Amino acid sequence: MPVIDAHQHFWNLEQVSYPWLTPDLAPIYRNFEPPDLEPLLRAAGVDRTVVVQAADSYADTDAMLARVDAHPWIAAVVGWVPLNRPDEAAAAIGHYRAHPAFAGVRHLIHDDPDPDWVVRDSVIEGLRILAAADLTFDLVGVLPRHLEHVITLAERVPGLRIVIDHLNKPLIRERGWEPWATLLARAAECPTVYAKISGLNTAADPERWTAADLRPYVQHAIEVFGPQRLMFGSDWPVANLAGDYAKVWRETNAVLTDLRLPEPDRAAILGETAGDFYRITR
Repeated sequence: MPVIDAHQHFWNLEQVSYPWLTPDLAPIYRNFEPPDLEPLLRAAGVDRTVVVQAADSYADTDAMLARVDAHPWIAAVVGWVPLNRPDEAAAAIGHYRAHPAFAGVRHLIHDDPDPDWVVRDSVIEGLRILAAADLTFDLVGVLPRHLEHVITLAERVPGLRIVIDHLNKPLIRERGWEPWATLLARAAECPTVYAKISGLNTAADPERWTAADLRPYVQHAIEVFGPQRLMFGSDWPVANLAGDYAKVWRETNAVLTDLRLPEPDRAAILGETAGDFYRITR
C-alpha cells in the first residue's frame, strides 16, 4: 500500500471564492496548486494524496476533479454537495460519481453559525443518500457539540462511513483534555467512525510546537480507535500557518516512533486506512 496523505487542499483565488480565506491569513492567502505540493511529497516519501474541499461550492469540487486528470498522484477527492437539499444532493452525487476519484463529501460545518446544522432532518436525509451511494463523509468540527453529533450521525445513518477531521481540534496549545478525550472515545465506539491525525499543528503553539505537544492526543486516538481506523493528513497548505509540510510530516512520524508502534500499525496510519476508507483503487 502506498503512503497516503489523507487530507490536503488546493485553491486558486482567481477561480473560486473561499469566504473564510482572508488577507489576515497571510501565509496561505495565495494560490496553491499541485506543482507547489509535488516536490514536498517527493521529499517526504508520500505517494498519493486525498484532496479535500475548502469551499461549500460546486466550483471548488469541479476544480479539484479537474486537477486529478492532470496529476494522477491525487488518489481521491472529497467534494461538496448541498446535503441540506436532498433532491439536489442526489442529482449532484449522481453526476460526480461518474468520476472515479470522487470518494466522499464534506461541508464546512465548523463555519456554520448553527452548531447543530449537521443533525437537521434535511441533512440527515442527504447523508442517507450519501451512504446509499457508498460515499464517505468528512466531519470537520471544532466544538465538543460537533463531536457529540458524530455519535448521533452514526446511529441515525448506520451505513455511513464517517471520518473526524483533525481529531476535532483538541485544545493542544492550552493543554486541554476534557470533554474532548471522553467524546472522542465515545465516537470511537461506533465501528463506522474513523479519524484523521491531521491539523494538530495549528491547534498547538504556532511557533514552538513539537512532537511532544502532539503525542498525548495522538496516543489517545490510537488507544480508542486503533491504527486501522486512523489516517495521517498534512492539512497542507493550512499547515503553513504553524510550520510547513516537512515539519508536520517529520513531527507526526516522530510521535509514531516515540509510541513504538509495530510496523503494520504504522503502515495503517500512513496509508492503508485511507486506502480502505476512501476505496482507493486507482
